[in-house]
Amino acid sequence: MTRIAFDGRARVFGDDVNTDYIIASTRKRDTLDESVLKRYLLEAVDPSFAASVQPGDLIVGGANFGCGSAMEIAATVILAAGIKAVLAKSFARTFYRNAVNNALLPIECDTSTIREGDLLRVSFDDGRATVTIAGRNETLAATPLAPLMAAVLSAGGLVPYVRSGGYGANRGADVHKR
Repeated sequence: MTRIAFDGRARVFGDDVNTDYIIASTRKRDTLDESVLKRYLLEAVDPSFAASVQPGDLIVGGANFGCGSAMEIAATVILAAGIKAVLAKSFARTFYRNAVNNALLPIECDTSTIREGDLLRVSFDDGRATVTIAGRNETLAATPLAPLMAAVLSAGGLVPYVRSGGYGANRGADVHKR
């Protein structure tokens, strides 16, 4: 299992950030290239966000992050912007699966005390994430990932996981535990 730790600046949004807010359907008419689409990341919620995002920033949402359509590109555009993780009180299930399948770490935890610009330290080990808010010495416990999802994430996403033979090795794993 992969053990990772990284720091990032919190970029805070509210509840019900849907996939069309993450990347507008109208933008996908021109291209599906994430390196281009990242310029429009979350423009429907904050038109200045994409220009101000820095690699390593962390998106922090409220409840029901990623609701709306099942478009996978919502997760991949976030990754293209250099964002490794999204923290939220809860995720729409399809977005959550798309995030794991593309190696974007979804962290489900109580985000109510995180403020815009807070420096967050994320530790991920054996499917468990812990978030510490620097300066306040506040630690947030996250809902653990199901073992199969943690294995997919650790492999770098679903495709690398399957290519490595991971599916056969974990067949029968409790995929409904999450």
